[in-house]
Amino acid sequence: NLIVLDATTGQNALSQLKEFSEVTNITGIILTKMDGTAKGGIAVAIQAEMGIPVKYIGVGEQVEDLQKFDSDVFVNALFDVKENNDEQ
Repeated sequence: NLIVLDATTGQNALSQLKEFSEVTNITGIILTKMDGTAKGGIAVAIQAEMGIPVKYIGVGEQVEDLQKFDSDVFVNALFDVKENNDEQ
């Protein structure tokens, strides 16, 4: 069972997840609105506190903007790590 959470709600998304997980077995999360929020760290909080993986993220309004979640890409983006370190 997947649950869709709005990343712009920050810690409220975690509260919603806790409430829903009391009544159903949630196996994965889709985080939407990841393109317009500085609260994307909620993905880390969800994994740390609930142990439920983020499966997909929404980064726009089109169907093709739903992307499979890649934790390495996400962490690198949080710390602004460049894929290619040619700028040394």
